[in-house]
Order: sequence, then C-alpha cells, then structure tokens
Amino acid sequence: MRIEETLIPGLKLIHLNKFEDLRGGFIKVFNSDFFDSNRIHADLRECYFSISHCNVIRGMHFQLPAFAHTKLVYINKGRILDVVLDIRKASATFGQHFSIQLNADEPILIYIPVGCAHGFLSLEDGSMVSYMQSTVYSKDHDCGIRYDSFGMNWNVDAPVISERDKSFESFTGFKSPF
Repeated sequence: MRIEETLIPGLKLIHLNKFEDLRGGFIKVFNSDFFDSNRIHADLRECYFSISHCNVIRGMHFQLPAFAHTKLVYINKGRILDVVLDIRKASATFGQHFSIQLNADEPILIYIPVGCAHGFLSLEDGSMVSYMQSTVYSKDHDCGIRYDSFGMNWNVDAPVISERDKSFESFTGFKSPF
C-alpha cells in the first residue's frame, strides 16, 4: 500500500497492491496496522456496496454530526468518476472538489475524512462500489448536496439520478455544521 495526498486536507488515495497468478487476483483492501502506523483513523462500523448502471450519479452524500463519518471507498468492478466535495467551513479548500476516475484494474482506496461529501458517476453498466464507514447509517443524520450545484462538470448529457439526490440543497444554500 502507498498513500498519495490530494489537494483536500485529509483526503487520501491509497494505492493497493494487486497480486495475480494463474488462479486470478488478490487485493488486500484494509490493514489496521498500516492505517494505524500512518495515523489514518479507520474505526469501521458499517460496510456495504452499490451496483450502478452507466450514467448513474449517486451523491453528494454525507452524514451530519453526531453520525458524521470517515469513509473508505473502492471499486470492485467497472469504472467510475469519483468526486469528493470539502464542506468544512474552516478548511482552506472549503467548497472545492476533487475527482478521479477509478477502475477495478487499478485498485485505489479513497479515504474520505469527516466533513466531506461524496458521490460518483458510473461510467459503465454494473459498476460495483464498496463503502466502509466509521459510523452506521442514521436516517435522521443523512444529508447531501445537490450534484450540479458546486461547479463539478460530470460530462454526462442525461444522468440518471434518484429523486432523493435531486432534492438535496444546493451548495450555495447549504449551512455547513462542519
């Protein structure tokens, strides 16, 4: 594993090692000793995955305090454009976003700190994205920022978006608790 810092403080790309032989492949996604030795908080409480069709945008999601969480994201299958928006008022990069194209052939784990919204665009049918979080889901603390309100060019003409994600507040109207 190798850590790469990004322009957003605390947002890290963790390049994973992929081992292949005649049987197929093997990727270790999480190792607590590695995270501890690199001072990366990863007290994981919940894990799940999504499967998306091409042109689906999911996001921009986060949970409010006291259920705010760090999140680890990686792609198991397919290709996505992953996007993180800094919504921490005191951050030097407040309101800025980071995006990276991920695919299952080049394993990268994204560490998303508390106070950042997360979303992605599926670039092909059947893209499977896994999430590990430091808190469990809380309906009362579930929140989001509208996907098209913070300057991100998704480069998709007809995105498929849930009614819930369409209903999120725009970034300009959002009062951050972070």
